[in-house]
Amino acid sequence: MQLESVIGLEIHVQLKTKSKMFCSCPNVFGDIEPNSAICPICLGYPCTLPVPNKQAIEWTQLVGTALGCEIARESKFDRKSYFYPDLPKGYQISQYDKPFCERGTLLGVAITRIHLEEDAAKNVHPTGAKYTLVDYNRAGTPLIEIVTEPDIRSPKQAKEFLQELRRITRALNISDADMEKGQLRCDANISLREVSAGKTPGVKETLNPKTETKNLNSFRNVEHALVFEINRQTKEWQAEGVRKPKTKVPDTLSRQTTRGFNAKIGTTIKQRSKEDAADYRYFPEPDIPPFKFTEEELQQHKVGL
Repeated sequence: MQLESVIGLEIHVQLKTKSKMFCSCPNVFGDIEPNSAICPICLGYPCTLPVPNKQAIEWTQLVGTALGCEIARESKFDRKSYFYPDLPKGYQISQYDKPFCERGTLLGVAITRIHLEEDAAKNVHPTGAKYTLVDYNRAGTPLIEIVTEPDIRSPKQAKEFLQELRRITRALNISDADMEKGQLRCDANISLREVSAGKTPGVKETLNPKTETKNLNSFRNVEHALVFEINRQTKEWQAEGVRKPKTKVPDTLSRQTTRGFNAKIGTTIKQRSKEDAADYRYFPEPDIPPFKFTEEELQQHKVGL
């Protein structure tokens, strides 16, 4: 059996605007005392109203233009519901069906979309402690998410794509994109398939359930996590082939899962089943009206590129 890897990336890039995404708090996470750059809006207090950061929207459109995306004439924000201590509101203001940018390309890899959202707070796990601390300074930081199509075929190609993307964001001066500081983070999605199940002209591409490795914070970790997953999933395919010679996808890989990466030992660890869009209960953000942009507003991002 000859297998090939099918890889897609979800890349989060913090924008270095002066203020946060929906309030006037300074966007200075990591440079000051924990929980000192916060306000009722980014803490999710009742009866507070978010006000979108205009520069963050323009920078999202700028990077989309640089990556050859179609920039939406109409867009909106949505609520993405999930409950973790790093989300003080119990939901995240993000984008679902009308992102600011769609259908771009970089290094031959198709970009599905670029959307804008607010970052979550930072969970801190003190060594040896049985508790977790939360620094809300990062809550509300403008964050773009760049989602690729599953066009990547090797860990090395994934690393090179990320490195080029970082060069572009730095050249545009919209982010320092320092992975060690969490300013650029990557979720790597991977599945395997038989080579014969790939693209055929006029036929929909075969994709098996993916495994997502979350919050990879270095180019090295992205590459190593994908190498480990290729080896792990290959063994599952080989073992399943012995048990059931006619099977297409191993039972152990028949559901989407989320995994973490332990850089010290170089392995991924299962965390939970992967959520679907329905689990997040998206609906339009009622406190922020939809956006409509003129052609002149969209054309201004092409100046100087």
